[in-house]
Amino acid sequence: MSILNKEELFKLVNDLSITYFNKPFVDDVYVNNRLRTTGGRYIPGKRVIELNPKYLMEMDREEFIGIIKHELCHYHLHIEGKGYKHGDADFKRLLKETGSPRHCNPLPSYNRKIKHRYICEKCNHIYERIRRIDVNRYRCGKCRGKLKLVKKA
Repeated sequence: MSILNKEELFKLVNDLSITYFNKPFVDDVYVNNRLRTTGGRYIPGKRVIELNPKYLMEMDREEFIGIIKHELCHYHLHIEGKGYKHGDADFKRLLKETGSPRHCNPLPSYNRKIKHRYICEKCNHIYERIRRIDVNRYRCGKCRGKLKLVKKA
């Protein structure tokens, strides 16, 4: 799918807002090329929704629409003065009611390589990390066993 111009993007967001929330979207929506790992974000101070255009180009339309619905949940709850943050009950309830995803899928083009692999000496659970961790400070999250570095970058 190609990038939408500003008017097409606003129309799409407004149509989704009316369809799923029965309320119009009256503020601004932009594409932000600097977003890397997130599908979009809502900025409460400016009442602006920013969307990652890579999701429109690399993923299917349903994934992009899910991201918009997720951001609209933040938007409408913030305007109504209700809990609009990820941990709030109002937010979780509205996500469920509108069929919006809690998280977006990772982009196919964004492939961070696993650099460090750790194994628990007690339960053999494997942890894969991009950044290195201090095995003297951290323990296994399952059984509290000691971690051992198996693979190093």
